[in-house]
Amino acid sequence: MRFVSRPSALRGSMIGCAIGLSMAFAALQPAGASEGVSVFPDPSKIVAIGGSITEIVYALGEERHLVARDSTSLYPEAALDLPDVGYMRQLSPEGVLSVNPTGIVALHGSGPREAVDVLKKTSIPFIEVPEQYNREGILQKVRIVGKAIGVEAKAEVLAKALDAKLTAAEKQTASIRERKRVLFILSTQGGKILAAGSETAADGMVKLAGGVNAVEGFSGYKQMSDEAIITARPDVILMMSNAGPPVSDDGVFGNPSIASTPAGTARKLIRIDGAYLLGFGPRTADAIHDLAVSLYGAQVTDRASWPTSRSPVR
Repeated sequence: MRFVSRPSALRGSMIGCAIGLSMAFAALQPAGASEGVSVFPDPSKIVAIGGSITEIVYALGEERHLVARDSTSLYPEAALDLPDVGYMRQLSPEGVLSVNPTGIVALHGSGPREAVDVLKKTSIPFIEVPEQYNREGILQKVRIVGKAIGVEAKAEVLAKALDAKLTAAEKQTASIRERKRVLFILSTQGGKILAAGSETAADGMVKLAGGVNAVEGFSGYKQMSDEAIITARPDVILMMSNAGPPVSDDGVFGNPSIASTPAGTARKLIRIDGAYLLGFGPRTADAIHDLAVSLYGAQVTDRASWPTSRSPVR
């Protein structure tokens, strides 16, 4: 997962310019032609927006359909050879349209909304895939993407295999009684702790791995006061690796509020690749297992028999 920070004025100017140019292009197209589509009439040149969407296409063995990806699509490595149309939340319509796609499949939350609205008004079929941070949400993604590119049967096979693996991953912590309280920190910029509340990918992953989100009382990602962090009493700090400027362990535990928590006293910090941890795609069962082992060690059942993960965790 990659986060890009730009001055708001410049970003607004660029987006405005992009939208203006694209609306002129869209005016030449049949308005609304892309709305209400669930199957691409021509799946030969698809743009995938969202890392999990790209991973699903590859897991289905249908990557030949892809003509471009967004910058969050970092796995598998072969996907990096595709043209990059930009960060999924900062898309420019003409950047997406420059690869002459026959279809666009985008994860819900792609934006900005104005840019997505422009893309939906062109004649290019646009399919939006819902995002839910649970097992059912992953299976729904697989089925929607499979149907979109015309391989429903293959998608159903993949969905059933993932369902079995996700169920097995969740069961590995079923017998654990004392659940770890986990504080997911998205950012520590400026000494401010930006943490994950409910209805976030981090919250979903912590629960699937048998943990408890130490944050209560808000949804989304918000800054926490020192008092709120101390009150949360996390046993473990969870952060992403490969996502923005690195923060050292000393930098994390040097925060006085974190230092005073059980996690700070034990210096318990887990780092996992962001796209792997929060992708909610074909690799999520492995991510659940890896997080569970990092939290509970030998208490995780079937730990030794689980396939070795391809993502470094520490």
